[in-house]
Amino acid sequence: MSIKIRLDEQMTNRGISLNDLSAEVGITNVNLSRIKTGKVKAVRFRTLESLCTALDCQPGDILYHVPDADESLASDAD
Repeated sequence: MSIKIRLDEQMTNRGISLNDLSAEVGITNVNLSRIKTGKVKAVRFRTLESLCTALDCQPGDILYHVPDADESLASDAD
């Protein structure tokens, strides 16, 4: 299972820059950039909640699931 991040899309839709969003959420530009590019292993619920509040969106607007190839094959076999 793979979780992907589409923070860029939400930022563009809201017209907010990385600097402005990081200030509003209360995390550094570096950490927000790591989240945005998917270079993190985990995101705290508190951070996700702050991002959703700042971007006026739901967690599913930022995160989405992409099944692995072997997951798709297993579900096809059922």
